[in-house]
Amino acid sequence: MTERPKVKVLFVCMGNICRSPTAHGVFRHLVQEAGLAAVIAIDSAGTHGYHLDEPPDDRATATAWARGVDISDLRARRAEPEDFLEYDLILAMDQDNYHSLSRICPRGMEPKLGLFLDFAPDLKRREVPDPYYGGQRGFDQVFDMVEAAARGLLEHIERRLL
Repeated sequence: MTERPKVKVLFVCMGNICRSPTAHGVFRHLVQEAGLAAVIAIDSAGTHGYHLDEPPDDRATATAWARGVDISDLRARRAEPEDFLEYDLILAMDQDNYHSLSRICPRGMEPKLGLFLDFAPDLKRREVPDPYYGGQRGFDQVFDMVEAAARGLLEHIERRLL
C-alpha cells in the first residue's frame, strides 16, 4: 500500500510559466533525491490565466534542463480558492502574487500562505524577480534563488512537518 502525501506544496507566480514551474521542478528533484516523493506532493499555479495548459517558457525549460532538472511535463494552471483546502503550503514568488492569493484565500487558511524566498534567508531578498521580459541571465538568477529556497523548504518540511 502506498503512503499518502503528508505535505502538499503549491508554488505560485503570475502566469505559471517561469518562476513557479522552475520552483516546482527544482523542489520535485530535491524531494526525489531525498526519497520523499511518496510523502511530499508538489504543484504549481499562476494567479492569472494568461497561459492555461501551456508548458513552461522555453528559456525556463532550457535553464532547468542545463542544471539537471526536467520541467517539460508541467502545464500552467490558475490558482483557485480550493487550493487552500488541498495544499498545506502555498508559496508566492513575490508580494504581488502573495496579495492576489490573499484575496482568494478562504477565512482561516491564511497561515498556509507565504513567500517562497522566506526559506532562503541568506539571500536577503523576499521576492523572486520575474525573468520573462529579460535575458538568459535572469533565468539563471531565478534558478539559483529557487534552488536555495527549495533546499531551505525541504529542510523545514523534514524538521517540522514530517
